[in-house]
Amino acid sequence: MTIPRPDLPFVAIDFETADHGRDSACAVALVRVEDGRIVARAKRLIRPPRRGFVFTHIHGISWRDVQHEPPFAGVWPTLTYLLEDASTLVAHNASFDRGVLRRCCEASGLPMPPQPFECTVRLARRTWPSLYSARLNVVCEHLHIPLVHHDAQSDAEACARIMIEVQKASGR
Repeated sequence: MTIPRPDLPFVAIDFETADHGRDSACAVALVRVEDGRIVARAKRLIRPPRRGFVFTHIHGISWRDVQHEPPFAGVWPTLTYLLEDASTLVAHNASFDRGVLRRCCEASGLPMPPQPFECTVRLARRTWPSLYSARLNVVCEHLHIPLVHHDAQSDAEACARIMIEVQKASGR
């Protein structure tokens, strides 16, 4: 686990998926942090490769919401400017978001970003061991971070704010 240096930008990322396939991203949000401050945000809906939605009950996104949106290959290139000079990609449960990004990039013929991923679940467990859970809503409640859970933009911003608090707690 590596805490990004506060003098280097990082980007928090969150995906929502339509079904169990890691290639089924239906929303993505990125939040860029520089010098401990959020400086940019972006959220996009994505038309996944299949019409069937399994997780609408979780995130509220349905086929009707995304049917006229571009697929991942048309969305991701419009967002990569946020990654410019970023040291790290940060996600809450990074293995999930890294897997979605990797699979969507592979399916679209796009390169995977070179930045390493860091996981705020793992960092929250290490930083605040007395928390009964490292779930996003629990960590946000502990840190008084507003959250609309399973909204990609809110989740990505919460993740960014958690990393800022981890940096402060570590003396970075």
